[in-house]
Amino acid sequence: MEKQALLQVKNLKKHFQLGKDENLKAVDGVSFHINKGETLGIVGESGCGKSTAGRTIIGLYDVTEGEVIFNGKNIHSFNKKERFEFHRQMQMIFQDPYASLNPRSTVAEIISEPMEVHGMFASKQERLQRVYQLLEDVGLSKEHASRYPHEFSGGQRQRIGIARALALDPEFIIADEPISALDVSVQAQVVNLLMRLQKEKGLTYLFIAHDLSMVKQISDRIGVMYLGHLVELTTSKELYHKPMHPYTQALLSAIPIPDPDIEDKRERIILKGELPSPINPPSGCVFRTRCPMAMEVCATVRPAWQELEKNHFVACHLYDKEKSSGQDYSQVAATR
Repeated sequence: MEKQALLQVKNLKKHFQLGKDENLKAVDGVSFHINKGETLGIVGESGCGKSTAGRTIIGLYDVTEGEVIFNGKNIHSFNKKERFEFHRQMQMIFQDPYASLNPRSTVAEIISEPMEVHGMFASKQERLQRVYQLLEDVGLSKEHASRYPHEFSGGQRQRIGIARALALDPEFIIADEPISALDVSVQAQVVNLLMRLQKEKGLTYLFIAHDLSMVKQISDRIGVMYLGHLVELTTSKELYHKPMHPYTQALLSAIPIPDPDIEDKRERIILKGELPSPINPPSGCVFRTRCPMAMEVCATVRPAWQELEKNHFVACHLYDKEKSSGQDYSQVAATR
């Protein structure tokens, strides 16, 4: 583990009890760390558990099993006072900027509310000055402070949500699909804004999304989730140049290439079947029912989470034999 790890997630599980003998396993044993000043991207299909993982990490959901260690302390063991202080250090940007903003409050009221709750600044006027500064930080102006959320575009509303998340000067921000509800033309602007704010304020991000091209732009490392499990985790560059897990390869093959000659000739990996239910996930490897390379062992044994190359982790039986024989893993992936 890196000595500067700000967040450590250890075997995190979040199960929702739906009935007497029925559990929805939204997150089922996820482990990773995020270093201070780093951005870790989490990607996967809708329903894979990535948003639930983010909400459990920040404490919106109680953990079923495992640990979330922030600055050396398990956040799920905090008392009321410790949790109150913790939320000054970790904030969240939500997916739908309109649904997350109170339509009856002005922008100034929305952004200043966290400061008022946490007793920041002695007067209302000081808080208002802070609101003006935050609006400028996210590319708006102080004239916007007296307006209501419905008077803004989707991209502007998300900037307001970002300003609210920054109000308490947090160290860590969980961005839960912050661009998926925005027009494509606006998405890059918001990602560039987040990157600039990270550089200026020394922020650490957990960036959750399903758009791999945008995640590549902002992330230092990327984790790929499938049905509540992490199946691959490595640097952004490594993931795009040497994807090892069959699911990661399928996701990357779906990204359009702007060159029409290359786009017409390349082979797409089409996954068969539907995403299984997290209430009754497949035995062994959860991806085996859609995997074009599934083997007999995949049905009975859950693949181990192993570091195949430096900082490149994969959970896949394809590499079990190669791990002991010293073969080139990228060649293994390419020939299967």
